Amino acid sequence: MSSLSLDRILQSQGFGTRKWCRSLIEDGEVRINGVVVTDYRATFATEGLEFELFDEVWPYREHVYIALNKPANFECSRKPSHHPGVLTLLSEQCEWRDVQPVGRLDHDTTGLLLMSDDGAFIHAQSSPKRHVPKVYLATTQDAVTDELIAQMLAGVQLHDEPAPLAALVCKKISDNQCEIVLEQGKYHQVKRMLAAAGNHCAALQRIAVGQLTLAQLGLEEGEWCYLEEHHLALLAPSSE
Repeated sequence: MSSLSLDRILQSQGFGTRKWCRSLIEDGEVRINGVVVTDYRATFATEGLEFELFDEVWPYREHVYIALNKPANFECSRKPSHHPGVLTLLSEQCEWRDVQPVGRLDHDTTGLLLMSDDGAFIHAQSSPKRHVPKVYLATTQDAVTDELIAQMLAGVQLHDEPAPLAALVCKKISDNQCEIVLEQGKYHQVKRMLAAAGNHCAALQRIAVGQLTLAQLGLEEGEWCYLEEHHLALLAPSSE
């Protein structure tokens, strides 16, 4: 269990510079256990800590893990070039905490995007060695045929890949929709695989990472939430 001074606690939680956090404390804006604390040097154990600020109760989080239902026309970049960045959809606290996307979704791809300020988590979730499946709902320009499904499952050759890439699962949902499960995260992979199989991806939504689904989270487009321990457990590969 670690203990930190109150100004460091507020700074670590994304409430601004240490100087600004000290001013909030000295102005009587912070309560712990219902009691105003004005000494920024006062130390508190961080485990299980909650504090009141701006008329809200905030639990101390060593790291934050976030799920965003990404809308179209947002870029998964800290320095977007043509569209707004996904970070603009989060709170100011997330920006101060240096939250970053876990991998990327194309600007026109919607759906489940993980984000965190935990570098080890980002690395682990991005690593192809973990074999975490990602589930996509693809809307196609042409009808989904048995031949298309067979090609996606057998593997299609992309011009810059040494070997064919295959979907773990590819099943027809409707005449022009199919569900595709991949373990890799190649550039524009779903779109390029569908093109290589003779179709065109008109729209793409990521609906799950591991066993964590958008349906479980109940997020509308543009909404986000913190992930708790039971959510994070769903992100582990089935073999773990």
